[in-house]
Amino acid sequence: MTNLPPDHFHTPTILVIDDEARIRDACVIVLSDKGFDVAAAPDGEEGLRMIKEKHYDIVLVDLMMPTISGFDVVTEVRNHHPDTVVIVITGYATLEHSIEAMKKGAFDFIPKPFTPDQLRAVVDKSLRYTMALQDITESRSRLRVLVNRLTEGVMTTDAKKLIVQANPAFLHMIGYHGEDAVGHHVADLIKDEKLLDIVDQALVMPANTFAEIPHELCFTEYGEEKYYSARCTPFRGRLNENIGTITVLHDITAIKRMDRMKSDFISMVSHEIRSPMNSLLMQLKIILDGLAGDVTAKQQEILQRASEKILNLNNMVTELLDLSRIESGLIAHEKELVDLTTLLSDQQAFHSPYAKEKGITIALDCPASLPPLLANRQNMEEVFANLITNAIKYSPVGGSITVRTVVEGSSLKTEVKDTGFGIGPEDLEKIFIRFYRVKDANTREIHGTGLGLAIVKSIVESHHGNISVASELGRGTTFTVWLPVAEP
Repeated sequence: MTNLPPDHFHTPTILVIDDEARIRDACVIVLSDKGFDVAAAPDGEEGLRMIKEKHYDIVLVDLMMPTISGFDVVTEVRNHHPDTVVIVITGYATLEHSIEAMKKGAFDFIPKPFTPDQLRAVVDKSLRYTMALQDITESRSRLRVLVNRLTEGVMTTDAKKLIVQANPAFLHMIGYHGEDAVGHHVADLIKDEKLLDIVDQALVMPANTFAEIPHELCFTEYGEEKYYSARCTPFRGRLNENIGTITVLHDITAIKRMDRMKSDFISMVSHEIRSPMNSLLMQLKIILDGLAGDVTAKQQEILQRASEKILNLNNMVTELLDLSRIESGLIAHEKELVDLTTLLSDQQAFHSPYAKEKGITIALDCPASLPPLLANRQNMEEVFANLITNAIKYSPVGGSITVRTVVEGSSLKTEVKDTGFGIGPEDLEKIFIRFYRVKDANTREIHGTGLGLAIVKSIVESHHGNISVASELGRGTTFTVWLPVAEP
């Protein structure tokens, strides 16, 4: 019967417009035998009337007819029924007529006289074309509905930064309530300079690179702060050239509020706990020093253990307060130019006596001409003090520690490498989680809060840096810290 795919349930409709009854009737018979729904009109006027009453997938029209020519029919169909495919029938199959018909919107032409096979071939060809158009239209419609229903904000632009699509969620997030955004320049809608900047960065991203460019936005809506995570990527063409961008906004206001509440709660509880603990430690010291009366050796041993436990708890409270302060952003404005070589040299000197007690050496490999960091000095000291202390604590007697810094791109890369017990693969993924501690035969007797590395990670990230860890059981661990150098 037909060449339609089995999942295509629509029977194609065809209209034949020709003033020659013989040609008209022959077309109806041949195409009806193919299973198409075929209608016919004796002239252009009747054909246009029928087109207004019903949609036809394909229209075959004779170019040379009285009253209304086929050229006029082609123009009318293309203006009002762009999804209809037009095939012109002409006895004057000259190149000029064909070109003129194509200019007016005809898909193809068939010259008189033609055989049934020629007619079927040109109709099948046009049918494949109209089905492809329908598939494209339906796919675009589905995609548009899908994107518009997303809770995330989505915006796409072309290479000139003109908006191709912006779903309702995106427009709501940026506070735009004007006319249709499509066709406008992104700067007409977006006022956040950083968001405009990441769109620019995505457009000029090299062809051999593909990455998301992140940004965090904060808008004030009716006196309330709203936070959004933005991700922008380039949209590539067939030749891998940048032909536009895709930007996605995700509302992270609830997460921000929860983090703030969590930090406020930790800070409040820590303050409330630290004072009575300090008081308890002082009273225990008075008893241990014998100022409240004689204490037996057994009592002193018990009180000493209690004092150590309370001291560990006090250290945890202090670290929780530090972590709360870091995550709240209070250290963000306390930055200065820091010479990392000098800072690491001071750390080496400070920790060497403790390392020597275990027969551990600390080697420093840092050029004297490193570019400075724009950082909080106290926090940088805390980062490397924590990493070096951990390396000492988790290394056996006679081990070694190497601290090495090099310039890598626009960052300083610092490695703290030890020859210690190492960390198993199952623990590596959790090493920066709060309160997580590696527990095995080697570390069972080592005291700690499990907050040190969480603090280190928070400090490094608050300075727009990164930290990673690599380790192998029995062969040691290497922590690597990247920190951006100060801009000249």
